Amino acid sequence: MLRVGLTGGIGSGKSTVAQRLRELGAFVIDADQLAREVVAVDSAGLAAIRQRFGDVAMAPDGSLDRGALGGIVFADEVARKDLEAITHPLISARTRSLLESAAPGQIVVHEVPLLAELDMAAAYHLTVVVGADDDIRMGRLTGGRGFRPADARARIAVQVSDRARRAAADAWLDNNGTVEALLAQVDALWRDRIVGFNDNLMSGSSSCLPESATVVAYDDRWPGTAARLIARVALALGERAVDVQHIGSTSVPGLFARDVIDLQVGVRALSDADEDELVRTLAGKGFPRLEASGHTSRGDLARIGDKTRWRERSHGSADPGRTARLQVREVDGPAWRGALLLRDWLRAEGAERDTYGALKVQLAQSSTTTSEYVQAKGPWLEKAFVRADAWAGHIGWGAT
Repeated sequence: MLRVGLTGGIGSGKSTVAQRLRELGAFVIDADQLAREVVAVDSAGLAAIRQRFGDVAMAPDGSLDRGALGGIVFADEVARKDLEAITHPLISARTRSLLESAAPGQIVVHEVPLLAELDMAAAYHLTVVVGADDDIRMGRLTGGRGFRPADARARIAVQVSDRARRAAADAWLDNNGTVEALLAQVDALWRDRIVGFNDNLMSGSSSCLPESATVVAYDDRWPGTAARLIARVALALGERAVDVQHIGSTSVPGLFARDVIDLQVGVRALSDADEDELVRTLAGKGFPRLEASGHTSRGDLARIGDKTRWRERSHGSADPGRTARLQVREVDGPAWRGALLLRDWLRAEGAERDTYGALKVQLAQSSTTTSEYVQAKGPWLEKAFVRADAWAGHIGWGAT
């Protein structure tokens, strides 16, 4: 099943988004609701809170005085962490139980207010963030939700910044406008990305690369996108992955590139890449194995020196909203080294980067297919690798 993480700052409108996704057919798990359940009257969670914070956190009827407790923990980081140590394990256990109850193939949306704060984005196939400016959030909190201005400011201040949320976001929903405008964004995301992602995930299919050879100017969002994908792969594979790196043209600032994120996963031996568990794990995370995967035939890594073809295993991306390719290679093998060498050399040598970028633009305009474009780069790249090797020897470069 596709797991979507949904988050946003207080007053951003994430509950509105969650409700819409529920209407569209998602199985929504509300972390805030679970947080209330695990501290209900007579629960183990409430007893632990009373022991830690005393009667000041209790209402006269024996329930949790959420306002009083909130006033304590939002002003005291140690107290907040103590509360999280009580509630988070209980919420996690309840979350696992709900996930197990979801129907096979059902899209699961996990609404988590503190997803970015807790660095949880890598646990999901897709992270959706609802964003709104602070002044708009203040208006919502002090208006419809009855917060005092000082309390609203304190709640906003204790949460991470929008910059941190954007770093976690695969999709950003702007809620500075009307509810109707927000819902239109949700509907489009569901229709154009989420449903297709789930379909590909369940069938083990990869989103197709475009047939046309189109290159675009460098996008400074590419490193952040790569970082999110790397985190997901690293979390899923654990020690089976020695290292995961962003490679290819999108890893070189200022270089024209196809809008495809290339990653390489380092394994100790290529046989590790063929283990059923590794293949299933990557597919389950949204990186299905590609057929006829075995040797690289890409123009940028096809041949160096002795003309040996470099062995690898290739995986695609099930996400129709983010084209990506993942190459599993032996760490310190020629393919691993060559990808890092080309990347680091182009990063260091601006003139070589610009020459390569101009060639890419020219070849993209004259090539009718991606395959033709890749092959046409080969002659330049063969000579470029000789220059890169000389550069590596001169500066003492190592593949790290």
